Amino acid sequence: MINLTLNKKVIIFGFIFTFFSSFGQSFFLGLFNAPIRNELGITHGQFGSIYASATIFSSLLLIWVGKKIDDYRILNYSLFVVILLFASSLFFSFINSIYLLAIGIFLMRFSGQGLMSHTSTTTISRFFERSRGKALSTIWFGLSTAEFILPVLVTYFFLIYSWRTVWQGIAILIILFLPFVILNTIKSIKLDSREAEPNPGNKKLKIKSWRRRDVLKDYRFYIVSLNMLAMPWIATGVFVYQSFISDSKMWAIYTIPKAFMVYSITSIATLFVSGFLVDKFTGRKLIMYMNIPLLFAMITLFYFNHEIFAYVFLGLIGVSNGLANILGSSTWAEIYGVKYIGSIKALTTAFMVFSTAFGTAVFGLLIDKGFTIENIAFVGATYVVISLALLILIRKTIEPVRLPN
Repeated sequence: MINLTLNKKVIIFGFIFTFFSSFGQSFFLGLFNAPIRNELGITHGQFGSIYASATIFSSLLLIWVGKKIDDYRILNYSLFVVILLFASSLFFSFINSIYLLAIGIFLMRFSGQGLMSHTSTTTISRFFERSRGKALSTIWFGLSTAEFILPVLVTYFFLIYSWRTVWQGIAILIILFLPFVILNTIKSIKLDSREAEPNPGNKKLKIKSWRRRDVLKDYRFYIVSLNMLAMPWIATGVFVYQSFISDSKMWAIYTIPKAFMVYSITSIATLFVSGFLVDKFTGRKLIMYMNIPLLFAMITLFYFNHEIFAYVFLGLIGVSNGLANILGSSTWAEIYGVKYIGSIKALTTAFMVFSTAFGTAVFGLLIDKGFTIENIAFVGATYVVISLALLILIRKTIEPVRLPN
């Protein structure tokens, strides 16, 4: 990595951190749902309630800890995150009660989905300006790669190792590999470091940088957030309760894990295209299209039962996921500036984590109340339609506050 440009090193850092955030993501933790429930003797609803409660607490803590990325060098901050992820993964392998399960899920959601993704996207959003869209699309390939590889790989490992041994292997990988990555990519990065500008004489458009307390007073923030949060809560419910969906649709046990490959492919394809589109048209102009594939995924889940539609369903979610990953970071930086982007991203990431708890709880409660997967798909589609309608109403106001040059 020594001979690479600083821009490329920062992207490599973001890619790898995004990949490793997968260990706290719902699609990954959902793979351990069945063996943990069987060992502890708990229901879908109980697991969902524990998962949701732990996730809520992790999102609340993330608001404060995530803000600190604006105060410390990314080298020190990222090393702290890696140590926490290592300890969390090791702890998860020793779960033997519902109390330890709650703590383990809290730690993995906080360190993995929360801090790892927050660290990578905040670093990229702040460092890159001219090519922010392409940089964000590149690092999110990390998560898409994990979503492509890990479900099938972990399912295979379950045939050889216990789920506890799998987590111990993950912990060893984290502590041996990630410090090396950090020291060889972002060691020299400071808070005011920015990407190399090919034409230094060009005047840049100056926009107001909003503090978090000002963002919280802006009504646009909440409407855009409603749309940003559709994908996390709906997809989380799908990932965590994938076994319930398979049983409901009478799909084979490997159907959804194999369909994750289609999900990953469509995510990657969308990431590749959306990065260029964001740099050309801006993220704030594209967010209206973000959840339309997700809406069609809910319609597919509602109407169709054949196994082939598992691939269509997850493929459509992958398209929305690819868009959401880019737009969820670029839009905030475009509207509110980058000076305080760490504290703003900490808040939006916390909202995202909270929404995944919401999705887990809603799916679990509805399942225990006897709702079919078709009923749940209808609830998800209704949310998407309402949030999109509100966004369309305010679309012309989603612009940054420009400052004189």
